[in-house]
Amino acid sequence: MNLKKKRELLQKRRWRIRKKIVGTSDRPRLSVRFTNKNIHAQCINDDASSTLVAISTNEKDLKSVLPNLSGSEKIGSLLGKRIKDAGIDTIVFDRGGRKYHGCVKAFADSVRKEGLKF
Repeated sequence: MNLKKKRELLQKRRWRIRKKIVGTSDRPRLSVRFTNKNIHAQCINDDASSTLVAISTNEKDLKSVLPNLSGSEKIGSLLGKRIKDAGIDTIVFDRGGRKYHGCVKAFADSVRKEGLKF
């Protein structure tokens, strides 16, 4: 399967997920994106089209974190603390077209350990 077809299928999965998931001010959407080098996650209020809380391995103190299982857990727990500090208790999880296993599952579990409800 060529790269263009893979990207098209990934985009279709993202659209299919986003049809069902909407973030509000009461329950923002937690979107996560894994690349080969970085992890990006943000808490989004889709009603106001604004990002409430964000984290990335591009940040100065997180440069050494890799996009693997241990890195996913570390980023997830840090983001969970930031979201709790912002006064948010419940979220909607957007896995970004990826299967819910491996890094995505480790990320979600570490966010749940910080006390957030999905």
